[in-house]
Amino acid sequence: MTAPPLWLRVPVAVLALAAGVVVGAASTFVHGLRLGLVLALVAALAGVLALPPGWWSRLPFALGWLAVVFYFAQPRPEGDYLVASDTSGYLLLACGMVIVAFAIITVRPERARPAPAEDAGQGPEVS
Repeated sequence: MTAPPLWLRVPVAVLALAAGVVVGAASTFVHGLRLGLVLALVAALAGVLALPPGWWSRLPFALGWLAVVFYFAQPRPEGDYLVASDTSGYLLLACGMVIVAFAIITVRPERARPAPAEDAGQGPEVS
């Protein structure tokens, strides 16, 4: 299977990044509830697994998701956090790192196609 052309990769990467940002923001807002944490982790894993492996699809989704979660984990001006230092907060952050690691590990390099043989189908020359 060949990689899609560049004109198609860029919009797919932008859409995957935007989807990761949206899912990451929603995950951050609901992770405080037990069911919300489960749904957040399932949504993130489903998003990563649904996208094909590649630098232009799966990785932008995972990086967008993790970037938003880390952004919301920073202290706010009021002194509080959206991602607390509790079990659900640590699970959310750990899941983000696992998702990015999975996205990087499953990137498949593009394979070069072998050049067609000039005398394909002919046997060795006999003198």
